[in-house]
Order: sequence, then structure tokens, then C-alpha cells
Amino acid sequence: MFDKTMDGKNMVKGKVVLKKKNVLDVNDVGASVLDGVHEFFGQKISFQLISASHHNDKFTDGKLRGNVGNPAILEDWSSTTLEVKELIYEVEFEWIGLPGALVVKNNHHTEFFLKSLTLQDIPGYGQVHFDCNSWVYPSKFYEKDRVFFSNKAYLPNETPEFLTSYREQELSILRGNGYGELKEWDRVYDYAFYNDLGDPDNDVDYARPVLGGSSEYPYSRRGRTGRPSTKTDPKTESRLPLLKSLDIYVPRDERFGQLKLSDFLGYGFKSIAQFLVSEVLALDITYDEFDSFQDVLKTYEGGIKLPFLEKISKKIPFEFLKVISQTDGEGLAKFPMPQVIEVDKSAWRTDEEFAREMLAGVNPVSIRLLKLNSVFVHVVGENN
Repeated sequence: MFDKTMDGKNMVKGKVVLKKKNVLDVNDVGASVLDGVHEFFGQKISFQLISASHHNDKFTDGKLRGNVGNPAILEDWSSTTLEVKELIYEVEFEWIGLPGALVVKNNHHTEFFLKSLTLQDIPGYGQVHFDCNSWVYPSKFYEKDRVFFSNKAYLPNETPEFLTSYREQELSILRGNGYGELKEWDRVYDYAFYNDLGDPDNDVDYARPVLGGSSEYPYSRRGRTGRPSTKTDPKTESRLPLLKSLDIYVPRDERFGQLKLSDFLGYGFKSIAQFLVSEVLALDITYDEFDSFQDVLKTYEGGIKLPFLEKISKKIPFEFLKVISQTDGEGLAKFPMPQVIEVDKSAWRTDEEFAREMLAGVNPVSIRLLKLNSVFVHVVGENN
């Protein structure tokens, strides 16, 4: 049943589930403060339902569009926690007919992750659910409003006429126009040739051909980034500096989440540390080698004790640093035991295991049949 306002309007209640922005598991306090300032001046987050059953006569381009309801404002933003967890807000919409789509406007300074909106007690339908699972950036970054569609699935020819133009608009945004550099708030899924492998502006020796788009260098395509061309070769796209390589354009909804990115960085540091520890252990009497097999096993059995990290890790609030410096003091220098020697430390010595590791290695095609020496064949015979 509907709730009614004082002037007799039917109202529908809904629940919004979202997450506030965090950076590498560190609460972005600055962004939170700025969002609070925007809230204070009335620049809030709003939601508008689009009807799938009632059309709007105000559009002049000849296309029928569903009626767009009045904005429902998200209240109490500043009173909620900054912790990395889902937050639930109550919103209330004016009834405009069966909702088929949702317009979201973010008037804050910072993006947020919108998980879902659920409308309760829709006559004849019960719940109407919108699975969003998308980052919503401030409206100033979008040429068109962010639109989400309900979970009701339609074949193309069965899509309600009042939603068709919104569907076409969304598809056009996702395809992009093929021009310009893509920014983090863009949602373009476009493709380009591998034209960023070289750096001809640095030196002619760093020039590389474009992979793909020709019979000479056929190759699959990569995600388009649209960075400016190099000054030396207009066919080559400029590259990002190494320190900014993690900022290469990927649609925001496809990027690692906070915890996954923390794990990625943490295990990346561990991989580097594994190489460095091996080198350090080899720097004793003999260079570039271990003194015994036992020295190799020690890097897996207990690792190198770093007890001072236990105290440091307790004072570090960053989750991705805690992944690196586990509280047992061994996280950085303790590596997982290879499965082949977990049960039997000598299992790697067998011919079968050696052959398996060669075939499963990084370049098994380098294995070649031993070539016969012509002198050996003449003296011993080819059959021997």
C-alpha cells in the first residue's frame, strides 16, 4: 500500500545501499569533509524514478520517454560512519507508475559506490530492485545523467517503448565516440591497437611498430585509453610514467576494489622481497648462489625473522601495509612452500618432476631435441 502525503500524493518507500569513497583502504577524510560542505549548502545526492508505464510529453525530439519523477533527496549523509562497509539510507518517491529506470545525480565533491536501490510494496509487483554496483561521480563530470535500470529483463523487441531511448543513450555512452583521452570517470568500453609499446620521443632505438590493424603485424586489440600521440610518431600513443602506471585508464567499475588492490600491492612487494632476500642470502662467501639446499629451504621454513615489524604493524592503520608486515614479524620475508616439496623435500630431484617443471615453465617451446654431431655420427654411427 502507498503512504500518502498531506496533499494526497501517493509515496513509495525505498532503501539505498552504498559505500563511501576510500583510497587504498585509507579513509579519505578530506573528501568526506568536502562532501559535508556540499551537504551543508544543499548540494546533495538525489534519485529520480523513470516510469515504464507513463510517458512524458515534454520532450521535443519525437521520442517517447517515461515520465521522470521529482527528486528524492538522500538525507543524513554526514551522520554516517567512514568505515569501509555498506550504508543503508531510506528514501521516499512520489508514485509515477511502474518504475523501469532510475536517475542518480551526485552533487557532492567525491564519487561513491552505489550498490542497489530496492522499492517496497509496489502494487501488483511487491519489490522492484535496481542492482547498480557502480561508481557514481559528481554530476559535473557527466554529459548525461547516470541512469540505472531495474532487474526486470526484456528482449530488445519487448523493451517498454518509454525506456527505449534511455537504453539507446546508455549504449551510446558505453561505446564512446572514439576520440579524446579517457578519464577515470568515463565508462567507455572501446578498443585500440597496441600502439603504445614504444617511446620514440626518448630515442629512435625505442620506437616500436603498431601491433594490430595490418597484415604485417596482426594482433588482438587492447582497451582504448586515448592518450595524446608522441611528438615523433603520430601513430604511437604516449606512455604513462612508471609511477603513474597504476592510473592507466580502465573503466572504474572494472578496477580493483580497495581490498583487492591492497592485496595486489602487498603481494607485489612480497615478490620483489623474495628476489631481494635470495640475493642477500647469497652474499656471503660464495656469490650468486646458496651454500646448501638447506639455505634454500630456510627461505620457506620460517623465513627471516623481522620481529621489529610486530610493533610497527600495530601502529600502521593502512590495510595494505598490514598485509605486507604481518604481526608474526615474518610477512615480508616468509614465502609459501612450493607444493612439490611440501611432503617430500627431495621430490624435485626426480626425472619426472624435472620434465614436468620444464614443460610447465615460462617457455616450454625452447625445449629442443639434442642435435647429433657429424663427427660423432661418423665414428659411432647414426643408430647408436
